[in-house]
Amino acid sequence: MAGGVIVPINHKLMGPEATAEVFTGVWYRTGDVARLDEDGYLFIVDRTKDMIVTGGENVYSKKVEDAIAAHPDVVESAVIAVPHPEWGETVAAIVVPAKEKTLTAEALSAFLADKLAGTRFPGRSVLWNRCRIPRPEKS
Repeated sequence: MAGGVIVPINHKLMGPEATAEVFTGVWYRTGDVARLDEDGYLFIVDRTKDMIVTGGENVYSKKVEDAIAAHPDVVESAVIAVPHPEWGETVAAIVVPAKEKTLTAEALSAFLADKLAGTRFPGRSVLWNRCRIPRPEKS
């Protein structure tokens, strides 16, 4: 089971709104989703902003990306939320197939069928026939 990470910090951010958004008293909500193992080690598994809420269910994009990454013809993927008229959001995947491979959305769906529950299953898969998915630079 995974949950949010909060730590005690005596610090203020720039502006009262920014501070109130992430602090409850001295408790700082890091925005990380983590799990503790049986020895008490903390493992960061995702970010809360990467969570997709679809039909009231929380879907962590990293778990879906990990399932997609297990396909031998996938180089990388990015899982995102897209608006859904009934569920609020739904899961979509942008997938880069390996060069010289003819991966189809149908083949990927068949591969994922027994790996992901219904709400975690990408409602749409876009095959990105480029060398990499553009990502923002980390500072």
